[in-house]
This record gives sequence, C-alpha cells and structure tokens, in this order.
Amino acid sequence: MTTTRPKLAASERQILGKHVASLRRSGGLPAVIYGRDVASQSITLDAHDFEMLHRKTGPNALVDVSIDGHKAAPVLIHAIQRDPVHQRVLHVDLLAVRMTEELTVDVPIVFTGISPAVEVNGGTLLHMTDTVRVRALPDRLPQSLPLAIDSLVDYEVTLHVSDLVIPADVVLLTDLEEAVVRVQAPRQEEVAPVVAETVAEGAPEGEEAAPSPTESTES
Repeated sequence: MTTTRPKLAASERQILGKHVASLRRSGGLPAVIYGRDVASQSITLDAHDFEMLHRKTGPNALVDVSIDGHKAAPVLIHAIQRDPVHQRVLHVDLLAVRMTEELTVDVPIVFTGISPAVEVNGGTLLHMTDTVRVRALPDRLPQSLPLAIDSLVDYEVTLHVSDLVIPADVVLLTDLEEAVVRVQAPRQEEVAPVVAETVAEGAPEGEEAAPSPTESTES
C-alpha cells in the first residue's frame, strides 16, 4: 500500500560508539530505531536528506524508513540530538509505531497574532507552558497547536490550556487550567527621591540659625 508519508532511506550501521565521528564526516547520520516489541536497531541516514525532510515536517513527524532497500516501515521522529554550538544534527531516535495504536507525545504550542499589551504597551510575553501532552493515532498527531494571543490586551489577562483548539481525533492530557501565556508589565526605572535642603525653623533663608540657649557661644 502506497502512502503519502515522507520517506527516508537508511542502511544498517556497524559503526558504534566514538567511531561514529568518522561516519558524520562522510555525510552519514547515526540513528536508532526502537519501540515496543521491536528490537533496537542501529542505522545510518543521509545527514543532508534528513535535514531537508525535518525542515518540512517538524516535530512528531511520521515518516517511512526503508533499511537497505527492504519494505518501508512507519516511524516517529522521537528525539534529535544537536551540536550545542553549530546546531548540526548528531543523532536521531526513531520510534517504530503501529498505525492502529495510539501514542502519547508532547506537542509544541505556537503563538499567533499580536498582543496589544506587548506591541503597544511594551510588555514582555511570558511563556509558562511551551507544550501540551496529547494522545492520538500516529497519523493524527498534530505537529503543533496554534494559540492566538490577540486577547492579551493588558497585564491581567492569562491564556490557559483550555484556550487551545484541539482536533476532534486528539485527546488532550494536560490540565485545562494550566496557564500558558500572559504579558508582564515593563519594569519602571526607579527615580531617587529629591531631598530638599532643610533650614532651621524661623531662620531666614540663606542664614544660619542662631545657637540655642543650651549651646555655648564661647570659643
């Protein structure tokens, strides 16, 4: 049966451990396929092909992987390890899936629109939750969930998980009352109070007060 899912070609990998550095230098990308009732298998992907595919699909992408020309099987791009400096992909975890069994994953929240409290008033958008947990069949998993922030008109409004629109074939597992985003007021610079110079009561301005009767005037 032909599918419209993206496809990746892979080869069985014998190079393991520290030796994978040479694999990366030759354009290969080490990866592993694992899953329930599936023996873990080390494979090699083409680094360039994977980068191009991942840019188009994003997180929780379902793809068909063919190893050494054999029949393709569906996998979920489960985890990606990147170089912290150059952001180059170093390793990929692929989760073997059954299309009739639901999966539980974290889905990123993507903010849309413009918040007046940020755009006009100069506030700062505070992300309190970046993802929500959902359950769905592999081919129904959303790659992201949009949340419009146009209603953030002041610093009192908070959007919650309940404000997300969840597809009918997806089960939301995160608490509906969990806060997602609000706007923080800009910091006000503290102005040092102006302290007026005091003069003694009854003394003309610009003149010193006369010594009190208890003060000695002798030198």
